[in-house]
Amino acid sequence: MDAPQGHEKNTDQIAYWNGAGGQRWADRQPVQDILLQPVADLLIERAKIKPGERILDVGCGSGSTSFSFAKAVGSTGHITGVDISAPMLSRAKENTPKGAPVEFILADATVYPFAPDSFDLLASRFGVMFFADPALSFSNMRRAMRRSGRLAFACWREPRENPFFMTALQAVYKHVPKMPPVGPEDPGPFAFASQERVNRILKAAGFSDIAMEPCNLALDVAVGRGMDAAVKSALEIGPAARALADHPPETVAAAAQSVREALAPYAKGQTVPLDAAIWIVTANT
Repeated sequence: MDAPQGHEKNTDQIAYWNGAGGQRWADRQPVQDILLQPVADLLIERAKIKPGERILDVGCGSGSTSFSFAKAVGSTGHITGVDISAPMLSRAKENTPKGAPVEFILADATVYPFAPDSFDLLASRFGVMFFADPALSFSNMRRAMRRSGRLAFACWREPRENPFFMTALQAVYKHVPKMPPVGPEDPGPFAFASQERVNRILKAAGFSDIAMEPCNLALDVAVGRGMDAAVKSALEIGPAARALADHPPETVAAAAQSVREALAPYAKGQTVPLDAAIWIVTANT
Protein backbone atom coordinates (compact mmCIF):
# COMPACT_ATOMS: atom_id res chain seq x y z
CA MET A 1 0.00 0.00 0.00
CA ASP A 2 1.67 3.21 -1.18
CA ALA A 3 1.58 6.58 0.61
CA PRO A 4 -1.29 8.78 -0.55
CA GLN A 5 -1.07 11.98 -2.54
CA GLY A 6 -2.12 14.95 -0.45
CA HIS A 7 -2.04 18.68 0.05
CA GLU A 8 1.47 20.03 -0.43
CA LYS A 9 1.54 21.47 3.12
CA ASN A 10 0.85 18.03 4.58
CA THR A 11 3.89 16.42 2.92
CA ASP A 12 5.89 16.10 6.15
CA GLN A 13 3.02 14.46 8.01
CA ILE A 14 2.38 12.03 5.15
CA ALA A 15 6.07 11.08 5.16
CA TYR A 16 6.14 10.57 8.94
CA TRP A 17 2.99 8.43 9.15
CA ASN A 18 4.12 6.29 6.23
CA GLY A 19 7.62 5.80 7.61
CA ALA A 20 9.01 4.39 10.83
CA GLY A 21 6.66 6.51 12.94
CA GLY A 22 3.53 5.10 11.38
CA GLN A 23 4.91 1.57 11.54
CA ARG A 24 5.60 1.92 15.28
CA TRP A 25 2.00 2.96 15.86
CA ALA A 26 0.75 0.05 13.76
CA ASP A 27 2.96 -2.39 15.67
CA ARG A 28 1.62 -1.09 18.99
CA GLN A 29 -2.01 -1.29 17.85
CA PRO A 30 -3.15 -3.94 20.39
CA VAL A 31 -1.74 -1.97 23.33
CA GLN A 32 -2.94 1.42 22.05
CA ASP A 33 -6.46 0.04 21.60
CA ILE A 34 -6.61 -0.84 25.30
CA LEU A 35 -4.88 2.34 26.46
CA LEU A 36 -7.15 4.76 24.57
CA GLN A 37 -10.46 2.88 24.70
CA PRO A 38 -11.76 5.17 27.51
CA VAL A 39 -11.43 8.10 25.11
CA ALA A 40 -13.37 6.28 22.40
CA ASP A 41 -16.08 5.38 24.91
CA LEU A 42 -16.41 9.00 26.01
CA LEU A 43 -16.46 10.21 22.41
CA ILE A 44 -19.24 7.79 21.45
CA GLU A 45 -21.30 8.92 24.44
CA ARG A 46 -20.90 12.63 23.67
CA ALA A 47 -21.49 12.13 19.92
CA LYS A 48 -24.90 10.58 20.62
CA ILE A 49 -24.41 8.02 17.86
CA LYS A 50 -27.61 6.36 16.68
CA PRO A 51 -28.23 3.06 14.88
CA GLY A 52 -28.19 3.42 11.12
CA GLU A 53 -25.94 6.49 10.99
CA ARG A 54 -23.11 7.01 8.51
CA ILE A 55 -19.88 8.17 10.15
CA LEU A 56 -16.65 9.57 8.74
CA ASP A 57 -13.82 8.56 11.11
CA VAL A 58 -10.95 10.98 10.47
CA GLY A 59 -7.44 9.83 11.31
CA CYS A 60 -8.81 6.36 12.02
CA GLY A 61 -5.35 4.81 12.33
CA SER A 62 -5.45 1.08 12.91
CA GLY A 63 -9.23 1.07 13.04
CA SER A 64 -10.16 0.64 16.68
CA THR A 65 -12.39 3.72 16.73
CA SER A 66 -14.02 2.69 13.46
CA PHE A 67 -14.88 -0.70 14.95
CA SER A 68 -16.29 0.94 18.08
CA PHE A 69 -18.39 3.28 15.95
CA ALA A 70 -19.57 0.32 13.88
CA LYS A 71 -20.94 -1.39 16.99
CA ALA A 72 -22.82 1.80 17.85
CA VAL A 73 -24.46 2.23 14.42
CA GLY A 74 -25.27 -1.46 13.94
CA SER A 75 -25.75 -3.36 10.72
CA THR A 76 -27.84 -0.60 9.15
CA GLY A 77 -25.12 2.03 9.58
CA HIS A 78 -21.79 2.52 7.86
CA ILE A 79 -18.33 3.73 8.86
CA THR A 80 -15.75 5.22 6.50
CA GLY A 81 -12.31 5.47 8.06
CA VAL A 82 -9.79 7.78 6.41
CA ASP A 83 -6.10 8.07 7.25
CA ILE A 84 -2.82 9.01 5.56
CA SER A 85 -0.86 6.11 7.10
CA ALA A 86 -0.54 3.03 4.91
CA PRO A 87 1.01 0.91 7.71
CA MET A 88 -1.83 1.69 10.08
CA LEU A 89 -4.56 1.15 7.49
CA SER A 90 -3.04 -2.18 6.56
CA ARG A 91 -3.43 -3.22 10.21
CA ALA A 92 -7.00 -1.85 10.22
CA LYS A 93 -7.96 -3.92 7.21
CA GLU A 94 -6.40 -7.04 8.73
CA ASN A 95 -8.41 -6.52 11.92
CA THR A 96 -11.78 -5.69 10.37
CA PRO A 97 -14.42 -8.11 11.74
CA LYS A 98 -16.15 -10.13 9.06
CA GLY A 99 -19.31 -8.42 7.91
CA ALA A 100 -18.59 -5.17 9.77
CA PRO A 101 -20.08 -2.12 8.00
CA VAL A 102 -16.65 -0.50 7.70
CA GLU A 103 -14.47 0.65 4.81
CA PHE A 104 -11.07 2.34 4.87
CA ILE A 105 -9.64 4.99 2.54
CA LEU A 106 -5.94 5.85 2.30
CA ALA A 107 -6.14 9.58 1.66
CA ASP A 108 -5.45 13.10 2.88
CA ALA A 109 -8.81 14.37 4.13
CA THR A 110 -7.75 17.91 3.19
CA VAL A 111 -8.16 17.19 -0.51
CA TYR A 112 -9.97 13.85 -0.86
CA PRO A 113 -13.13 14.19 -3.02
CA PHE A 114 -15.69 12.83 -0.56
CA ALA A 115 -19.17 12.45 -1.98
CA PRO A 116 -21.28 15.43 -0.82
CA ASP A 117 -24.03 15.00 1.76
CA SER A 118 -22.83 11.53 2.71
CA PHE A 119 -22.33 11.47 6.49
CA ASP A 120 -24.35 12.12 9.63
CA LEU A 121 -21.29 12.47 11.85
CA LEU A 122 -17.67 13.51 11.42
CA ALA A 123 -15.77 11.93 14.31
CA SER A 124 -12.17 11.55 15.38
CA ARG A 125 -10.09 10.42 18.33
CA PHE A 126 -6.86 12.43 18.19
CA GLY A 127 -6.81 12.39 14.38
CA VAL A 128 -7.46 16.02 13.43
CA MET A 129 -4.52 17.90 14.97
CA PHE A 130 -2.02 17.17 12.21
CA PHE A 131 -3.38 19.25 9.32
CA ALA A 132 -1.14 22.11 8.18
CA ASP A 133 -4.21 24.15 7.15
CA PRO A 134 -6.99 22.78 9.36
CA ALA A 135 -9.64 25.28 8.25
CA LEU A 136 -9.15 24.08 4.68
CA SER A 137 -9.27 20.45 5.82
CA PHE A 138 -12.46 20.89 7.84
CA SER A 139 -14.08 22.82 4.99
CA ASN A 140 -13.46 19.89 2.68
CA MET A 141 -14.81 17.39 5.18
CA ARG A 142 -17.84 19.53 5.98
CA ARG A 143 -18.93 19.31 2.33
CA ALA A 144 -19.25 15.58 2.87
CA MET A 145 -21.68 16.10 5.76
CA ARG A 146 -25.44 16.09 5.54
CA ARG A 147 -27.23 19.34 6.36
CA SER A 148 -28.37 17.86 9.65
CA GLY A 149 -24.88 16.51 10.33
CA ARG A 150 -22.71 17.05 13.34
CA LEU A 151 -19.11 16.83 14.46
CA ALA A 152 -17.51 15.24 17.52
CA PHE A 153 -13.80 14.77 18.16
CA ALA A 154 -11.29 14.38 20.97
CA CYS A 155 -8.08 16.40 21.12
CA TRP A 156 -5.46 17.05 23.78
CA ARG A 157 -5.42 20.09 26.05
CA GLU A 158 -2.21 21.87 27.07
CA PRO A 159 0.96 19.82 27.71
CA ARG A 160 1.19 21.10 31.30
CA GLU A 161 -2.23 19.54 31.96
CA ASN A 162 -1.10 16.14 30.65
CA PRO A 163 1.20 14.12 32.92
CA PHE A 164 0.24 11.30 30.53
CA PHE A 165 2.76 12.81 28.12
CA MET A 166 5.02 14.95 30.24
CA THR A 167 6.03 12.65 33.12
CA ALA A 168 8.21 10.43 30.96
CA LEU A 169 9.42 13.28 28.77
CA GLN A 170 10.71 15.31 31.70
CA ALA A 171 12.54 12.24 32.98
CA VAL A 172 14.16 11.69 29.59
CA TYR A 173 15.25 15.35 29.46
CA LYS A 174 17.65 14.60 32.32
CA HIS A 175 19.75 12.71 29.74
CA VAL A 176 19.19 14.34 26.33
CA PRO A 177 18.73 17.89 25.02
CA LYS A 178 15.21 19.21 24.76
CA MET A 179 13.59 18.90 21.36
CA PRO A 180 13.13 22.11 19.34
CA PRO A 181 10.00 23.95 20.47
CA VAL A 182 6.87 23.43 18.41
CA GLY A 183 4.70 26.44 17.65
CA PRO A 184 1.21 26.41 19.21
CA GLU A 185 -0.39 26.19 15.76
CA ASP A 186 2.07 23.75 14.20
CA PRO A 187 0.71 20.25 13.42
CA GLY A 188 1.12 17.93 16.37
CA PRO A 189 -0.62 16.44 19.40
CA PHE A 190 -1.26 19.80 21.07
CA ALA A 191 -2.18 21.84 17.99
CA PHE A 192 -5.83 22.03 19.14
CA ALA A 193 -5.12 22.76 22.80
CA SER A 194 -6.28 26.37 22.42
CA GLN A 195 -10.03 26.77 22.72
CA GLU A 196 -9.85 30.07 20.82
CA ARG A 197 -8.03 28.44 17.92
CA VAL A 198 -10.40 25.50 17.61
CA ASN A 199 -13.38 27.83 17.57
CA ARG A 200 -11.71 30.00 14.93
CA ILE A 201 -10.93 27.01 12.69
CA LEU A 202 -14.37 25.45 12.90
CA LYS A 203 -16.18 28.75 12.35
CA ALA A 204 -14.01 29.43 9.29
CA ALA A 205 -14.94 25.97 7.98
CA GLY A 206 -18.65 26.71 8.38
CA PHE A 207 -19.55 24.82 11.55
CA SER A 208 -21.96 26.22 14.12
CA ASP A 209 -23.02 25.57 17.73
CA ILE A 210 -19.42 24.77 18.66
CA ALA A 211 -18.90 23.44 22.19
CA MET A 212 -15.71 22.30 23.92
CA GLU A 213 -16.00 20.17 27.04
CA PRO A 214 -12.86 19.70 29.16
CA CYS A 215 -12.62 16.08 30.26
CA ASN A 216 -10.11 14.56 32.66
CA LEU A 217 -9.20 10.89 32.47
CA ALA A 218 -6.67 8.57 34.09
CA LEU A 219 -5.06 6.42 31.40
CA ASP A 220 -3.11 3.33 32.43
CA VAL A 221 0.19 3.52 30.54
CA ALA A 222 0.97 -0.02 31.76
CA VAL A 223 -2.35 -1.38 30.39
CA GLY A 224 -2.48 -3.66 33.42
CA ARG A 225 0.91 -5.24 32.74
CA GLY A 226 3.09 -3.61 35.37
CA MET A 227 5.93 -1.11 35.49
CA ASP A 228 8.09 -2.80 32.85
CA ALA A 229 5.27 -2.38 30.33
CA ALA A 230 4.79 1.26 31.32
CA VAL A 231 8.47 2.06 30.77
CA LYS A 232 8.50 0.14 27.49
CA SER A 233 5.51 2.15 26.30
CA ALA A 234 7.23 5.45 27.08
CA LEU A 235 10.34 4.40 25.18
CA GLU A 236 8.50 3.12 22.12
CA ILE A 237 6.01 5.86 21.29
CA GLY A 238 5.20 9.46 22.10
CA PRO A 239 7.36 12.50 22.90
CA ALA A 240 9.79 10.71 25.21
CA ALA A 241 10.51 8.17 22.48
CA ARG A 242 11.06 10.95 19.93
CA ALA A 243 13.45 12.75 22.28
CA LEU A 244 15.52 9.56 22.60
CA ALA A 245 15.65 8.83 18.87
CA ASP A 246 19.18 8.26 17.55
CA HIS A 247 20.78 8.32 21.00
CA PRO A 248 23.16 5.49 22.00
CA PRO A 249 21.97 2.47 23.99
CA GLU A 250 23.66 3.58 27.20
CA THR A 251 21.76 6.89 27.10
CA VAL A 252 18.48 5.10 26.46
CA ALA A 253 19.17 2.74 29.37
CA ALA A 254 19.89 5.61 31.74
CA ALA A 255 16.76 7.45 30.57
CA ALA A 256 14.70 4.29 31.06
CA GLN A 257 15.77 4.14 34.69
CA SER A 258 14.76 7.77 35.17
CA VAL A 259 11.39 7.09 33.54
CA ARG A 260 10.88 4.15 35.90
CA GLU A 261 11.64 6.35 38.90
CA ALA A 262 9.32 9.09 37.64
CA LEU A 263 6.44 6.64 37.11
CA ALA A 264 6.88 4.76 40.39
CA PRO A 265 4.76 7.15 42.51
CA TYR A 266 1.78 6.56 40.19
CA ALA A 267 1.91 2.76 40.28
CA LYS A 268 -1.11 0.94 41.68
CA GLY A 269 -0.47 -2.77 41.54
CA GLN A 270 0.01 -3.69 37.89
CA THR A 271 -1.40 -0.36 36.67
CA VAL A 272 0.25 3.04 36.21
CA PRO A 273 -2.58 5.54 35.67
CA LEU A 274 -1.57 9.04 34.56
CA ASP A 275 -3.81 12.07 34.30
CA ALA A 276 -4.83 12.95 30.75
CA ALA A 277 -6.61 16.21 29.87
CA ILE A 278 -8.64 16.34 26.67
CA TRP A 279 -11.31 18.36 24.92
CA ILE A 280 -14.43 16.75 23.53
CA VAL A 281 -15.40 19.12 20.72
CA THR A 282 -18.90 19.06 19.24
CA ALA A 283 -20.54 21.18 16.54
CA ASN A 284 -23.24 21.15 13.87
CA THR A 285 -22.90 21.55 10.13
